[in-house]
Amino acid sequence: MSRIALRFLKLIVFSALCWGVLFAGTASSVLAEHPLKLLHYWTGPLSGGIDEMVAEYNARSPVSPIEAVGMDHESFKAGIKGLLASGQRPQLFSYWAGARTQYMVDAGYLAPIDEAWNAAGLDRVFPHAVAETCVYNGKRYALPVTQHVVGFFFNRNLFSSLNITPPETWDEFIEVCRTLKRAGIAPLSLGNRERWPAQFWFDYLLLRTAGPDYRDRLVKGKASYLDPQVQHAFTLWQQLIDEGFFSPATGKNDWAGAAKEVHLGKAAMTLIGTWVMGYYGEQLGWKEMQDYDFFEFPLIDPGIRKSFVGPIDVLVVARGNNGDIHGLDEALMYFARVRLQEVMSAGSGALAPSGQVPLEFYGPLKRRLAEVVQRAELWNFAYDLAVPPAAADVGLGLFAAFLRQNQDLGMLLKSTQQRMEFIYGQH
Repeated sequence: MSRIALRFLKLIVFSALCWGVLFAGTASSVLAEHPLKLLHYWTGPLSGGIDEMVAEYNARSPVSPIEAVGMDHESFKAGIKGLLASGQRPQLFSYWAGARTQYMVDAGYLAPIDEAWNAAGLDRVFPHAVAETCVYNGKRYALPVTQHVVGFFFNRNLFSSLNITPPETWDEFIEVCRTLKRAGIAPLSLGNRERWPAQFWFDYLLLRTAGPDYRDRLVKGKASYLDPQVQHAFTLWQQLIDEGFFSPATGKNDWAGAAKEVHLGKAAMTLIGTWVMGYYGEQLGWKEMQDYDFFEFPLIDPGIRKSFVGPIDVLVVARGNNGDIHGLDEALMYFARVRLQEVMSAGSGALAPSGQVPLEFYGPLKRRLAEVVQRAELWNFAYDLAVPPAAADVGLGLFAAFLRQNQDLGMLLKSTQQRMEFIYGQH
């Protein structure tokens, strides 16, 4: 057995044993004795909001208390599949809307929640575009609790000291990076130790040059990684590398390490999602629009429709051990309520998916971000949430290999395309 396979097996066994202890006795439907179990990945730098949201729920719900258990974000990705396969199933767990939830539905791991959704009138709560991210194979399987926007978060003091204004076009962006580099500051910080943050660069470079329709074909396996559109996106990315714009800690840092470089003034900006706002505010004490700010990924081809990238976190119900548990529907309804959505938004940095949360609830930066979401012509899930899990692994590997700069890009793209043809041929 390979070292990686052995490590994975140990992770699954450990997760199952731990979860089995936590879940001992949860078959009972008497929730005063056995609360609902919620497994989630909001831990470490991502921990803001979840404990407060669950506490708010427990304070308001007289019948069905919830016990929340966090698992490390990266371990969760493999661990939840192991738990579901082993039968050690949480009643509720957090997940990512898009292809990953589709995989869980197709594998038979999730229970539909149409009855609870309709009883709560959630079609009137969530905007249509958000509500549609909860539909898989014609049924609703997910309840949204966060909505994030990916863009550039930058150090306001650094920009101000060099009289830099946020760029709107690619040419302006390149000039901003050159100005920062001449001042001895790394323009861009990217923490790709866990591979997934680099995808935002590929997503936006492709969306801003080839457009959302082409990108949609690529993530569905209907376009090729050998196409000139993909090559062009990598050519633009290569320019940034060749000019030395990225911090040298790209392979060493995770996303939070990259964000901290911006906080410390070692780098000027990072391309990341709004979860960084929770990290900056809750853990580093930075104030929005005073210490840090946001700008959209610049336009490259003005003829391309502007679209945005960002994940939606959802709660889902595991199939198989929840059929008669009293209070599960109530829990789902409560998590859609305005107050709970506000609490999660405040702690996590996310926008609340609920359309009933007033703009006045947000601070000035989040109000701007909410307006970005409202005026977006198109919304895109991040790459690893838009492709099947096996394809995500291959694609994230491609981006990581490209950043290491020790392999020929043409060979990388050829190998990637061959593997993608096999993966999509299995679907």
